[in-house]
Amino acid sequence: MVSARIGDMLASGMIHKPIYRWWVFAAVALGTLTSVVNHGGMSVALPTIAQYFNADLATVQWVVIAEGLTISALLLPMGRLSDIVGRKRIFLSGLAIFIVAAVFAATSGSIIALIGAKALQGLGAAMTQGTGMAMITSVFPDEERGKGIGSHASVVGTGGVLGPIAGGFLITALDWRWLFYINILMGLVTMAAVLLIVRSEVFRQDTRTTRYDYLGAALSTAVLLSMLLTVSNGSRMGWSSPPIILGALGFVAFLVAFVWWEILSPSPMLDMSLFRSRVFSIGIGTNFMSFLGITSSRFLMPFYLQAALGFTPALVGFALLPNAASRIVMGPVSGWLSDRYGWRPFNVIGLLLSASGLLILASLTTTSSIVIVVTGILVQSIGSGLFQSPNSASIFSAADTTRHGVVAAFVNLSRNSGNVTGTAIAASIVTAVMVSQGFEVKIDEVLDAGPGSGLLESFLSGLKIAFLAMAVLQLFGALASVFKKDPQSAQPAEVQEVTPD
Repeated sequence: MVSARIGDMLASGMIHKPIYRWWVFAAVALGTLTSVVNHGGMSVALPTIAQYFNADLATVQWVVIAEGLTISALLLPMGRLSDIVGRKRIFLSGLAIFIVAAVFAATSGSIIALIGAKALQGLGAAMTQGTGMAMITSVFPDEERGKGIGSHASVVGTGGVLGPIAGGFLITALDWRWLFYINILMGLVTMAAVLLIVRSEVFRQDTRTTRYDYLGAALSTAVLLSMLLTVSNGSRMGWSSPPIILGALGFVAFLVAFVWWEILSPSPMLDMSLFRSRVFSIGIGTNFMSFLGITSSRFLMPFYLQAALGFTPALVGFALLPNAASRIVMGPVSGWLSDRYGWRPFNVIGLLLSASGLLILASLTTTSSIVIVVTGILVQSIGSGLFQSPNSASIFSAADTTRHGVVAAFVNLSRNSGNVTGTAIAASIVTAVMVSQGFEVKIDEVLDAGPGSGLLESFLSGLKIAFLAMAVLQLFGALASVFKKDPQSAQPAEVQEVTPD
């Protein structure tokens, strides 16, 4: 392509300069921002979309669920594919699919068509999410990798704040379809930036095999779909209901088959030897635990603020702003600190702070002041922000750069799984406590409970136990992080053969 040749000419003069890695970062960050803003905007648009298509809540929620499930199910296969055929190629292909899906969504004439378009956008997002992170970790040297990952986390946090704001403005001033018109524009700008700036040869790909593990990809997709669908529907359908039991059994069967095949396969999609690294296995496990805590507070606190303190939805948004703001700031700061002083102290301190914040939230009552509430949210957010960038940097350090596509996908997968599972666990704990105290109601009915009511007190009892459980998990993660090796002793073996994308 002509544009690609122009890009090679523009980049050739600066490819070996330190500033080049930040140009690559900027190009990839545009794609990340596009995806995150799109997701945040859609959450605001759901009521308007439901009204436009005359759809009920059970149907319209699939506009978001379809995309989320597709992303989670395909992250790992797409990450491995990028390691084999080239990251720039997969990233650009994902952008193209994302843009085409946005066109379909903007012109959809039914709710079913819109759901299908969002599922297609999920495919594009799965191709760009893990690949984009791998592109960033590949251009930053080991001693600056935390800074690159932290800056990327800051972009994600910024998009999380801008998405609902931009979505609300576009829906109010124009129309919900403009969310997708903006997707198209931002996607095209990102594609142009990647074509002009990113050179394929800066990324090392896995030349040990050109075979793609199709069976492994199918099994991993089945594992993720069965797990996510089972966990996300457990509270609603009942954990002992036949569909949930069958889903759980299916998950176990697919997981055993996947691990068995990956061990035997000559060209596995996920190299199981990665889990022999203490840094990698502890890093992935604690990343999952961290997001369990983050999601549980993000899910339960709006209920508490509205039911116990009488906040309006708008005030709830302002009360939760410190969460997003602290993560935006802490991402690059913690990344820079970990580059300088190592990952382990920030992994441990971050999870200890996160546990402390959850313990503060576990102490909330109907008479707690907003200062206590914000303090708990802020301490937990600072802790998770201090933990995540150094932890991600440690995970990438445990694998050769030729495997960073599948590693990035696995990091994102642990985050997405933590988000879904954290919500399910928090809801299940609160519901179980309320049922044990004689209140067999849905958790959303708590919003109608008055101050001092038995229903509200029962909810607060469940909230306390949920936050205490999550705090214990953070403490366990902090203890596990103590046993991580230092950067010097955790370097992966390098693959000798290098071929351009």
